[in-house]
Amino acid sequence: MTLANRAVVLFSGGLDSTTTLAIAAREREVECHALTIDYGQRHRAEIPVAERLARKYGARDHRILHVDLDRIGGSALTDPAIAVPHGGSQGIPITYVPARNTIFLALALGWAETLDAQEIFIGVNAVDFSGYPDCRPEFIQSFAALAACATKAGVEGRPVHIEAPLLNCSKAEIIRKGLDLGVDYADTVSCYAANASGLACGLCDACCIRRNGFLEAGIPDPTRYAA
Repeated sequence: MTLANRAVVLFSGGLDSTTTLAIAAREREVECHALTIDYGQRHRAEIPVAERLARKYGARDHRILHVDLDRIGGSALTDPAIAVPHGGSQGIPITYVPARNTIFLALALGWAETLDAQEIFIGVNAVDFSGYPDCRPEFIQSFAALAACATKAGVEGRPVHIEAPLLNCSKAEIIRKGLDLGVDYADTVSCYAANASGLACGLCDACCIRRNGFLEAGIPDPTRYAA
């Protein structure tokens, strides 16, 4: 296994990250090390889902790191006193978690260095990105530049590359790609308010974007809804 064939994949068990893992493992044929972050999110049902799905969709191993972003708050996903909005949002929504992808990528970067991996895969998407500033191409480019100058690997001329294969895809395109790679989206959990069994609320922004993606793709929605 050469260095270029090993990658850390940020993996939540949701639609986008599962598609990203399948792309890395099944299409690009890299050795995947899946990383899930337990950050105090209210939809913690995604964590056991990620544990079940990591190896199913191609990870050689899977680790869970704990970061208590709920101690900081500032988001409907980490503060139970803030309601998860329904029906769409204008601007940057309250479900934005301050600096989340910056923190996640920093943790992935540290593990990538210890693995001598040259790639980190992340399932951010700038088309259906819900207004999140850390899902834009500018963010990915900036973090890649940081990774090149802030690590031993980068200084020695072996920078870790940030791969965002879904960045410019619509949700329908993501779904079609995943189906081509054998992803069963009934396995995945994307809902911001999923219950303990992983059933989706069907009302939050994540559910609406996901449902519209299946409609646009002309594919029946396999999501398991609470009602």
